[in-house]
Amino acid sequence: MEIHLNLSTAPRENRRPFLAGATLVGAVGALAALLLSHAAYSSWRSNRDYRIEIAGLQDQIRKGLQAQVGLDNYFRTSQAQQVLDRAGFLNSLIGARSFPWTKIFMDLEPILPPGVRVVSISPRLDKGRAEVKLMIGAATDDAKIKFLHALEQSKVFSDIQVQQTHRAEQSNVSATDAVVVELTAWYVTI
Repeated sequence: MEIHLNLSTAPRENRRPFLAGATLVGAVGALAALLLSHAAYSSWRSNRDYRIEIAGLQDQIRKGLQAQVGLDNYFRTSQAQQVLDRAGFLNSLIGARSFPWTKIFMDLEPILPPGVRVVSISPRLDKGRAEVKLMIGAATDDAKIKFLHALEQSKVFSDIQVQQTHRAEQSNVSATDAVVVELTAWYVTI
């Protein structure tokens, strides 16, 4: 039979609880390191996808700016300016044709006193209203005043401003017109 005797001066320490605790803490640390590295890799990968997407969008913006510069340069050419000027002229003709000529004459008819006639009308359309330049010829000053009062009382004309008044000998209109008045007014077309 064998007997085990401890001949040392100090008894042997039991390190098993320390080793078990250290192993457990090490395993939890390794698991946390593994989870954090996975999260860091996932974040880096999603950021990489965003960076690629942002780079693509920046490339599209750069190409769009280059196209805009090219178009700006094209529209500065004399040929393009001629086309734009022609389009503006045609649009103004279309606007003038869309002016309600019949309606304005129907609105002017009841307010024209005897001895007053419309010599010219020049409209300029602006958002449902038209600025109308009228030239009228009147046989007398009294007829002119009656017309201006009737125009001011009208519901379709507003902001009447007399630009010029001159006598027939100063103008190139009919001999029956003693007074010629040029005025502007806003006319509601709607």
